[in-house]
Amino acid sequence: MTSVSHDRSKVDHYGATYGQFAAEVYALVRAQAFGEDIGQTGWLTVDEQDLFISWLGLDRQRALLDVACGSGRPTLRVARVIGCRVHGVDIHADAVKAARTQAQQTGLGDRAVFDQLDAGQPLPFPDGAFDAVMCVDAINHLPDRSRTLAEWRRILSPRGRLVFTDPIVVTGPLSNEEIAVRSSIGFFLFVPPGLDEALLERVGFELMAKADRTENMARMAERWRAAREQQADELRRIEGDETFEGQQRFFEVAARLANERRLSRFAFCAQCPS
Repeated sequence: MTSVSHDRSKVDHYGATYGQFAAEVYALVRAQAFGEDIGQTGWLTVDEQDLFISWLGLDRQRALLDVACGSGRPTLRVARVIGCRVHGVDIHADAVKAARTQAQQTGLGDRAVFDQLDAGQPLPFPDGAFDAVMCVDAINHLPDRSRTLAEWRRILSPRGRLVFTDPIVVTGPLSNEEIAVRSSIGFFLFVPPGLDEALLERVGFELMAKADRTENMARMAERWRAAREQQADELRRIEGDETFEGQQRFFEVAARLANERRLSRFAFCAQCPS
């Protein structure tokens, strides 16, 4: 296990990403990292989103809530593929602004709504308001896992489905320095294997599917870092040396921990009972 000897200062990952989301250099980085740019800011690939879409079980008459929707472009792709209505929420104002702009530019404004709110707090939606809830690589940023799952259960209709990924499942030894770097971009909740399944059952969900997506996280972290390195001069100009280097360290450690299966990523599909 390689040691890490960097400082533990926070890295403005999301501010840098969403604040300049439309910049040509960030589009180039996403294209180089993912091959197909759908506005991702994490580990999500197109083929993986297609798997999640198949789990959602939606049709054109249904409504999806995307928690921590980021730029909104992955959310809008779901709307295009399925034809359903989508509602995205995110805590970052720049992300929501980018999402609203993209919805109008793509002609999906009549089927897509985006709001800024803290998904770690009670959601301002009535019981049973949505037919599906999706949260990709963000449940680890919400401090109360049990309350979060119960809130998602509340706003889902009978037989409604929940699809989420947890990229911070501890499956091996981690040093305090590795944890500091891996969580340097914000609040992170590290959990043991089996906790997500236990909490889903406790709040009344039926687990339908679980998939190990750690390999995807490892591969995309490596590709994120390599793509950013190719555009280092321009990114340093936009982000500054400290933020650029902090993000590179983040991707380096994320890739290594995933490759060594010490920090794993799992995807879940659960359903409300009728």
